[in-house]
This record gives sequence, structure tokens and C-alpha cells, in this order.
Amino acid sequence: MVRIDGNGGGTSLIRVRNLDKAYVRGGQAVHVLRGLNLDVEEGEFVAFMGPSGSGKTTLLNLLGGLDLPSSGSITVAGDEITALSAAKLTAWRARHVGFIFQMYNLMPVLTAFQNVELPLLLTRLSKAERRAHAEAALELVGLKDRIGHYPRELSGGQEQRVAIARAIVADPTFLLCDEPTGDLDRASADEVMDLLHRLCADYGKTILLVTHDPRAAERARTLLHLEKGALVEAVKKHEA
Repeated sequence: MVRIDGNGGGTSLIRVRNLDKAYVRGGQAVHVLRGLNLDVEEGEFVAFMGPSGSGKTTLLNLLGGLDLPSSGSITVAGDEITALSAAKLTAWRARHVGFIFQMYNLMPVLTAFQNVELPLLLTRLSKAERRAHAEAALELVGLKDRIGHYPRELSGGQEQRVAIARAIVADPTFLLCDEPTGDLDRASADEVMDLLHRLCADYGKTILLVTHDPRAAERARTLLHLEKGALVEAVKKHEA
């Protein structure tokens, strides 16, 4: 279940309360998010839509601990991340969040395998364990046969699937996807959305997606609209 009224139960995986974010520009405060409340239960697939400047990416960055709010709180799996120190927040992010971006953000000098393995270098896994995890993630996204290929040798859709494998390799608590189909053709975008849908439906992953693409948003279970920093509409989707 997803709620935006601030009355969600204590079992929610993600709890956002009275979230405000403002930036100072030209000596004036510009409010990007205003008093936002959000509850997301484990295993949900939520899409955020809205015009440019409505605060979608800002919200994702706050949920992922990449930025701090001006006021309000964010609690994920019992951890109030807005109260963590910078060092603890970095460790929390590495354990709990898988990021998927529009431009893939792969390291061009590393193979698909090495890109996927990268987050595991911060863990205590052995070399053999890291290899097993990375190969399993690449197999799940259908790219085990591209394990030794460099990003320049892959299509855009394949690069994004490598990025998804990298995001899930450490088994994070939830995935944050910022326009993951924005740089892809329709066929590749559909493949990526099929994969995200399967991660939620078959593996129980909690996914929060920002998109301008209505077709991509249709794959989510819940669609939320952000306008002028506020969640103004929630539409429950039928599972695709």
C-alpha cells in the first residue's frame, strides 16, 4: 500500500513526514518540496510523474540519502536516515539503496562484470563470492553472455541492464530509478520496464521510479503526481 496523507501504519518500509526542501537562489528561498508525506510498504512499485521542476528527482535524492531535507523526517526499515551522521549515512546507503540512472553511469574502462562487482568491493565477501553474486545478477538481467564486454561494446539497453545488475547485486532494500528509460528507444525501454516489473513481482523488490514516460509509469502498481513540491494525486494501478 502507498499513502500520501501521513496516516500510514508503523509497518511501512518507507515513512516520510512533513518533508520540506528549499534552496537559496539569489538570496531567496525556493521551496522544491513542501510538507510532503509518504508511506510505501515493502514490495511496492511506485512511479512519480510531474512537470520539470516539480521535485521528483529531489525527492528520490532525499530518499536515497544523497541530500538532506530542510525539515521533516525520512525513515526506512526503522532507520531515521535524516538523523544519521554523514559516515553512517554512507554505510546505510551502500547497504540499502540500489540506484539506476538515465545515463547508466557505467565505468567505461571496466567490463560488465567489473561494473557489477564494484559495489561488492565495499563488502566482506570473498573474491569467489563476489564473482558468484555478479554472475547471478548479470544472468538475471539476461546478460551473462556479455560478462567480459565493455560498455562501448553494448547497446544502450544492454548498458542499462548492466546498471540494473549493479544496482541489485548487493540485494538492497529498495531501488531508486531516475528516468531509467529516458535515453532508450521504445523496444529497449520496454525491456528495461519488463525487467523492473519482474524484480518487483517475482523477487519482491521495492521500486520507486521517476519518469516522464506514461508508458513506463503504467508498469508501476501506484502512480503519484508531484506538482509544485506536493503530492496531489495518487492513482492505484492494475498490475501489468
